Amino acid sequence: MSRSRKSAKNLLFSIIGQFFGLVISFFARIIFIKILGGEYLGLNGLFTNILTVLSLAELGVGEAINFSLYKPLAENDTFKCQMLMQFYKKIYTIIGITVLLLGIVITPFLSFFINEVPDIPNLNVIFILFVVNTSISYFFSYKRNLIIADQNRYIATIYRYSFYFILNAAQIVFLIITKNYIAFLLLQILCTLLENLFVSLKANRMYPYLKNKDKISLDNSTKTEIVKNTKAMMMHKIGGIVVTSTDNILLSKFVDLVTVGIYSNYYLVINALNTVFTQFYTSIIASVGNLCAKENTKKQYEVFNKVDFLGFWIYSFSSVSFICLINHFIQIWIGENYLFQIDIVLVLTINFYLTGMRKSVMTFREAAGLFYKDRWKAIIEAIVNLVVSIILVTKYGTIGIFLGTMISSISVCIWVEPYILFKYSFNKKLSDYFKKYFKYLMITIISGAITFYLCSIINFGLYLSFFIKILICFLIPNLIIIMVFNKNENFIFYKEIFIKYSKKILKRKKKSL
Repeated sequence: MSRSRKSAKNLLFSIIGQFFGLVISFFARIIFIKILGGEYLGLNGLFTNILTVLSLAELGVGEAINFSLYKPLAENDTFKCQMLMQFYKKIYTIIGITVLLLGIVITPFLSFFINEVPDIPNLNVIFILFVVNTSISYFFSYKRNLIIADQNRYIATIYRYSFYFILNAAQIVFLIITKNYIAFLLLQILCTLLENLFVSLKANRMYPYLKNKDKISLDNSTKTEIVKNTKAMMMHKIGGIVVTSTDNILLSKFVDLVTVGIYSNYYLVINALNTVFTQFYTSIIASVGNLCAKENTKKQYEVFNKVDFLGFWIYSFSSVSFICLINHFIQIWIGENYLFQIDIVLVLTINFYLTGMRKSVMTFREAAGLFYKDRWKAIIEAIVNLVVSIILVTKYGTIGIFLGTMISSISVCIWVEPYILFKYSFNKKLSDYFKKYFKYLMITIISGAITFYLCSIINFGLYLSFFIKILICFLIPNLIIIMVFNKNENFIFYKEIFIKYSKKILKRKKKSL
């Protein structure tokens, strides 16, 4: 199967899985809030963030080994793959145990992370259950990553969302019957175990050499490369986690747990959108790795421009829709008591757009193995984000934390990441990228201003107004992009693909009639 077909298959299954996952998770959130309330919601978000920080124990070794797998998989070198997987298993077992021990160590100090400790029983037990769920996920994930690196992410996706749907359905039933948060978390642990077990068995069937018990030592050159890339990815991991996973911790420490709960609803929507769109990048990353291993830089650059254009379209349209619809959606979904002011929503939208526009660069950077080149960027980003967020939250409250994220992205990320990629992978001028980037940005601002104004004058009742706003958000940003880019080569590329597959679908329908 070609790279493009594998990527398309991975993307299709990811979108389908994410759709059903979103439906059940939104419904589960309604039940969760009604039965357990805002404090439990905030606690859930806080502990999730703390465990994300603890996942620093992984040190980026997963990405480093995945990169090392691209070439042997492309060349069908099963012996090299077997060596890498044995090494991978050993490292991930150590990581799982380390996360468990770190979680146990910090349990007595949980009150440090909470401004006002809520009246929730068994707080330490709840946190330990979070720790156990995270730690056991490492014991089989090395096999999942082999499937993904071999451009078969759709298989992992099927297992992921099947168990996710089962988990949420079971948690809803148990919450309604027992109203017990402990039972809610025990179900999560059980599903994590079962999912990882099923994925492991599937990997064994796909790659029989995984069952080989003969110990094979990894050669020194590969070890050296993995260690070098792991050191770089460790720095990226630290930077990424500080930027994306400390917001709830800072909100809990400097504001309150209820605000953490409010933000967790916005984050659920943002994360859902990011997860859907990230499926596109994760679905193609193994194929991009294969591309980098086989093709010249000219071909890589052509593919990058196509990916970057589609990423702009996705995140421009989504950012405009988010700022226009999110408060209205949350009001319908769980009520007006869980709303942020529009200035906070604006900053959240900007952060969403900036993060999304980095994804094409980061995908090609990871596939090309350029972790080491911009390793210090991640640390500087983390320091700027944390320092600015703490300073601003003491002056401006909640919005200060999100402003810290925005400032760190603008001052560090949006220029360092493309600089490294263009210098070491494409050998192109960075000015070419930024001309295109600012053109994309201006189109997003203009379409956002027009769409937001039109939505603001709509007032026909809660549900009818929301429906009309959805139509406006769908039409205005997309029409502007089509009018501006209708002669652009990247636009024409996707237009031709759309026409081609539309004709195929019509032919199939005619044959079936």
